[in-house]
Amino acid sequence: MEDVVMSDCFDGIYRGKRVLLTGHTGFKGSWLALWLAELGAEVHGYALAPATQPSLFEVAGVEGLLASHRIADVRDHATLRRCLQEEQPEIVFHLAAQPLVRLSYREPRETYETNVMGAVNLLEAVRQCDSVRVCQMITSDKCYENHEWVYAYRENDPMGGFDPYSNSKGCSELVVSAFRQSFFHPDRIGEHGVSLASARAGNVIGGGDWAEDRIIPDCARALSKDETIQVRSPHAIRPWQHVLEPLSGYLWLAAKQWQTPGEFEGGWNFGPTGAGNVDVRRIVELAVEAWGEGQWHAPEMPHDRLHEASFLKLDITKASSLLAWGPVCSVPQAVADTIKWYKAFHDTDGAMSEFTLKQIQEYTDRAGKLGLAWAGNGEVL
Repeated sequence: MEDVVMSDCFDGIYRGKRVLLTGHTGFKGSWLALWLAELGAEVHGYALAPATQPSLFEVAGVEGLLASHRIADVRDHATLRRCLQEEQPEIVFHLAAQPLVRLSYREPRETYETNVMGAVNLLEAVRQCDSVRVCQMITSDKCYENHEWVYAYRENDPMGGFDPYSNSKGCSELVVSAFRQSFFHPDRIGEHGVSLASARAGNVIGGGDWAEDRIIPDCARALSKDETIQVRSPHAIRPWQHVLEPLSGYLWLAAKQWQTPGEFEGGWNFGPTGAGNVDVRRIVELAVEAWGEGQWHAPEMPHDRLHEASFLKLDITKASSLLAWGPVCSVPQAVADTIKWYKAFHDTDGAMSEFTLKQIQEYTDRAGKLGLAWAGNGEVL
């Protein structure tokens, strides 16, 4: 099988398009910026400085691939609006957020200001920018009112959230819905010209994540130092997926929004199949196996520990049926690719641009083998 030609992916929609990406210095944002650049897009970034040291943004050389790079806050409406007016983007991906559950307990005000008012500011800026044709708001699987049941959540289930982070994501979804109904209604797309959608993904893993209180970064830090991995909630079940899985969903959804405005608005889940819903213990075991050695321990947790959901699944029927989108990697493959990235970082001087782009190409080639429509001209085996 020949390698998929990257610029042919997603129907070639991104070649030459001006794309604004908020949150481009973050973990998911850096992967998405790299992929968009490989697709031939003119990528403009708007975000705070990288939150961790090291950061994927720096070690993968993301800044060098950008048409513009602004360090700014989405809570600053005037600066955000000026950015859109100056760059005149055609497609907007909004990823900028406070992304951590446990931090939201320490900083609830900042969490709501960033995740809710940040969404309001972005949508207001889009409303005042005539160039935008596609706007996609990235939220989270935690936006749903979680009943800790065995059923997977569908896009029309109620929004909610126990902790400030999860609740802020539910609130931001309600903001998106209100703006869609009030200003960007699909039935009036001929008047306003903007296709507005929101995307909700499960627990993503992948190389270059160094955030606190996330299991894969915790594993990578401990394994690289020959330390025991401390596992907080070994029995918690999550919809695990490699970071490139939801990003392929975001990119394909935005391509469809561009091609057929008025038909692909609303909320969309991008998660694994049922086999991807496994507990934290299994993820840790796979990480140790992929590293080649290591051990882990689950310390006894205090009774007054912060609440975190123990059971959460996403239903991806809508994306599967209407977008012909589906996962490419099994959970073992996702963990193996992730640990391979960290081992490469650990064993080299930390320059990871080429390796990261290679993993994007490998993922795309797998999608081509599976015959997924977004993968362009790959030969289907």
